[in-house]
Amino acid sequence: MSTEGEQTTATASRAGSAERGVAGRLSWGLADQAASSMSNFAVGIYVARSLGLTAFGVFSLAWVTYGVVLNVSRGLATDPLVVRFSGVPDASWRGAVARSSGTALGVGTAVGAACLVVGLGVGGRVGPAFACLGVVLPGLLLQDAWRFAFFAAGTGRKAFVNDVVWGVALVPAMVVAARAGSVQAFVLAWGGSAAVAAVYGCFQSGIRPHMTGAREWLRAHRDLGSRYLVENLSNSGASQLRAYGLGAIVGVGAVGVIRGAELLLGPFLAVLMGLSLVTVAEAARVLRRAPHRLGSFCLLLGGGQAAAALLWGGALLLVPDQAGEFVLGGVWGSASELIAPVTLGVAGAGLGTGAAAGLRALGAARRSLRSQLFASACYVVGGLGGAAWAGTVGSAWGVAAATVCGSAVWWLQLRSALREHHEDTIRKVRTS
Repeated sequence: MSTEGEQTTATASRAGSAERGVAGRLSWGLADQAASSMSNFAVGIYVARSLGLTAFGVFSLAWVTYGVVLNVSRGLATDPLVVRFSGVPDASWRGAVARSSGTALGVGTAVGAACLVVGLGVGGRVGPAFACLGVVLPGLLLQDAWRFAFFAAGTGRKAFVNDVVWGVALVPAMVVAARAGSVQAFVLAWGGSAAVAAVYGCFQSGIRPHMTGAREWLRAHRDLGSRYLVENLSNSGASQLRAYGLGAIVGVGAVGVIRGAELLLGPFLAVLMGLSLVTVAEAARVLRRAPHRLGSFCLLLGGGQAAAALLWGGALLLVPDQAGEFVLGGVWGSASELIAPVTLGVAGAGLGTGAAAGLRALGAARRSLRSQLFASACYVVGGLGGAAWAGTVGSAWGVAAATVCGSAVWWLQLRSALREHHEDTIRKVRTS
């Protein structure tokens, strides 16, 4: 009897230890996202107040373009890393990180060179901003790659410290950029401070990115990387198409208005952009240890984000105009009209990310790609159709409706993938 009791106690102790481990990793993930959110929010607010609506729209176009390139890097380099090298032995992790970070750096160098050439050729208001974006892209993508690497290893504390280093370096850089008073100065300050954190990441990990290993990495993980690339590109590409289309239909200032409204939801948008840093790695761990809990884990994750976004948006509706103008300056008047639709859009996206994490942990790349393509198509149609119908406000409501529809498809696909995984498990048990 005592032996049986000791076994029960040991099992409960291991379960409690595992739960504490998950809670600890998620806590560091939340801390890291908080640091990232604060930096992104501060940059957006500072630029909006310093440059005005039209110039802020140009900066926002550069920001959206960075989001596209970031998703290319994640699809090819770091998404496969998180799916296949979370919780593996250290030697295996280090070799994978050297190749994946080298791939991210290679993507930044190649696309950065293209942005530099295009920016210098275009000229005007937008050209110089894109040329400067090309200069800083390698550092931006390498810094992001370190964050993925640390979360895959379960050392989210290092990712948090790296983001704090970026934030600290950002302060003097933004001050210098404000004195210059141009869009390109702010782009260089934002990306240059990220390069500081990227270099620090090399010291944190003790790993040097191997760009020569990029070809080997791409070949070894092309089954996931190709699908994740298309999926990520459809996601960020939809945002870029919506931004460029909105600028053409309504004007560049409308892009700044949308970005201003999104800044008010900044903490949740930043979490959504980098959610796979924490959730895919944790979902993969849940799948290995307790596969029957994956569905509830994803629902808790997505539902919690959606509820938090709705609460934040509700609080924003109560903000007095004087306080809003103090934060966003002249952008507040137009941006405040979009709080309700942008909040609904973020809540819908937050709910969908729970299902997306589950699909990626299952390695269901086809279902994940199918869901993302549908959601992206809805996003573009809703955003541009709404803009043609009712300008900036119509675009915001169109995107909100599209995001909710896309989230429903994500969850339908996850339900099917979980059923297939359960059936495969039963089949393997019967044949073994």
